Amino acid sequence: MKNKTIFITGNRKGIGLHLTRYYLEQGYHVLGCSRTESSFSHENYRHFICDVADEKNVKEVIRQAKKAFGGIDILINNAGIASLNHSLLTPGSTVKKVFETNFYGSFFFSRECAKVMRHTGGRIVNFSTVAVPLDLEGEMIYASSKAAVEKMTTILARELSDFNITVNAIGPSPIYTDLIKTVPQDKIDELLKQQTIHRLGELEDVENVIDFFISPKSNFITGQIIYLGGL
Repeated sequence: MKNKTIFITGNRKGIGLHLTRYYLEQGYHVLGCSRTESSFSHENYRHFICDVADEKNVKEVIRQAKKAFGGIDILINNAGIASLNHSLLTPGSTVKKVFETNFYGSFFFSRECAKVMRHTGGRIVNFSTVAVPLDLEGEMIYASSKAAVEKMTTILARELSDFNITVNAIGPSPIYTDLIKTVPQDKIDELLKQQTIHRLGELEDVENVIDFFISPKSNFITGQIIYLGGL
């Protein structure tokens, strides 16, 4: 896959920035986006300012991205936000924001990148979470948005198979990024107890699963969700 192009959404920091650096080191061209400017620079990297929930914005970014490196071979839908609150205390504005970023954003990018990939084939990797199968209290909105991403993953896998595009998802356990900095420690401990391996996830755990999904040898792997931690 050397010199192929990866688009990573939400990559200004955290997991997305780690994956950007990792795949540039592997020899890929990398495209990325966030709502604000990125200070990261590299000769084989191009950054776009984009609200993933804005359909017109996404269409324009993918149009420019295709021109930048001649195409898109791999999409990693990393952009996402979380909401931790009791359902009775969750305002509608929060529900809307979480679903727009996590589900709409993943759908818009998947659809537009698939249009670019349909003549050459490609890989789409979505981000879910272990909060989906664990049914954690206080994470109903976040888990529901990611459950929608999982269903999108399995159906898109069927719809895009004729174009040689695989669609899979990774469900990380908690990884110490900005996404979980505000989560109480007792909530983290409660989640880790439900995993087979009782530890936080590492960035290397994420890159390992994504490497598997995008490997040329994985062209028979699609519609799958892999959870970290041994759920």
